[in-house]
Amino acid sequence: MAARQVVIGIDSSTQSTKALAVDVDSGAVLGHGRAPHTVSTGPGRESDPEQWWQALEAAVSDTGWADRAAACSVAGQQHGLVTLDAAARPVRPALLWNDVRAAPQAAALRAEFGAAELAARTGSVPTAAFTAAKWAWLRADDPEAAARTAAVRLPHDFLTERLTGGAATDRGDASGTGWWGPDGYDQDVLARIGLDPALLPPVLPAGARAGTARPGSPLRAGTPVATGTGDNMAAALGLGLTPGQPVLSLGTSGTVYAVGSSRPADPSGTVAGFADALCGWLPLACTLNCTLAVDRFAALLGRDREQVEDGGTAVVLPYLDGERTPDLPGASGLVHGLRHDTTPGQLLQAAYDGAAHALLTALADVLRAGGQSPDDDRPLLLIGGGARGRAWQQTVLRLSGRAVQVPAAEELVALGAAAQAAALLTGESADAVARRWRTAEGPLLEPVPQDEATLGRIADTLHRAGALQQAPHGV
Repeated sequence: MAARQVVIGIDSSTQSTKALAVDVDSGAVLGHGRAPHTVSTGPGRESDPEQWWQALEAAVSDTGWADRAAACSVAGQQHGLVTLDAAARPVRPALLWNDVRAAPQAAALRAEFGAAELAARTGSVPTAAFTAAKWAWLRADDPEAAARTAAVRLPHDFLTERLTGGAATDRGDASGTGWWGPDGYDQDVLARIGLDPALLPPVLPAGARAGTARPGSPLRAGTPVATGTGDNMAAALGLGLTPGQPVLSLGTSGTVYAVGSSRPADPSGTVAGFADALCGWLPLACTLNCTLAVDRFAALLGRDREQVEDGGTAVVLPYLDGERTPDLPGASGLVHGLRHDTTPGQLLQAAYDGAAHALLTALADVLRAGGQSPDDDRPLLLIGGGARGRAWQQTVLRLSGRAVQVPAAEELVALGAAAQAAALLTGESADAVARRWRTAEGPLLEPVPQDEATLGRIADTLHRAGALQQAPHGV
């Protein structure tokens, strides 16, 4: 009888690192580990990359398979700016995706190149979230740190390099920087933000091996390590997505995406034209405020997150960290339409509605950007930390008007990384591995009539609140 092969998939997210030990043949999860991260508060959102490495070591060890795993892969939060010195140590804390201080630098990039030109070059119109804007901000705000930087990495790049000792990234995560396109790193964008391309890692092809684990890592020395990818690309792999299947992910951020058959380039900026972790595309719309913002409203109201009530006319725009979709980096939370008879439960439901609105209204644009039909009646796959909450499920059903399927598999980002690792061993593509593991299967929630009245109230409030929310001209 052949020995069991087990791989480890790692998800280094905003708030924690999760690791899964997964059986290559069956997809069964045999062990798991988790270790938390600390994120700064105040005007920015920063995190020490060294704690990511410590969390990775702890999470991988806790799976119980670190010394026996046949392969490994790391997926990580997108857009983060990691600056390393000549000794490969962090120069300063990493700037995270939800740090919006680079909004002026993003606006300057859009003004210099034009939104349509940037979308054509890099697939996306950069906002404050994108790494290109963050590097430009760092050069302006902390030029001494920028001058000491000998290497620039994304979060998953940093961790993969710590495991193997070699610099590498993949096309999926690179596509979220604002300085990469189908022809590679964009030299004009890099020149504009003052970033030497020699500081960047090579972009490896899909299915490649980044290297092997070096001595002193939590893995057995010599363990193959895949290229890894960004968290959204890994979740798409973890679901085994085929073109046109829409996904709504409810986490610290909210995302809606689908694998596309053609390269997206949306000059409006609503859809980010990301590459996937294979050879295709992953058009995606993202919001900064999702489950944490709703939980904050629940705490302010003194209610459990599931204690929502129907009815009422209140509108909540829960933009507690500024917002990315719509592009309102200077925005704050707004409550409109309160009445004497508004209940706390109705106000909490309005926070759910406000968090889901931008994602669901962008769904058709996401599908069109990838060359798919927005009228496709395939169920919406609901994933992420909020996906199993009844209030989230009912909100998405009511505002989407679509059937919703909730995959039974958990930790899909780590599962996608595990599928990448397994593909190194089996020769399959990573998405085929996940389909063989049947990771997308789960309960199907039947559609209900779309709540057009609520969608209309939110859209009207957003339109009229533009000046108050410091909306860019024309929004």
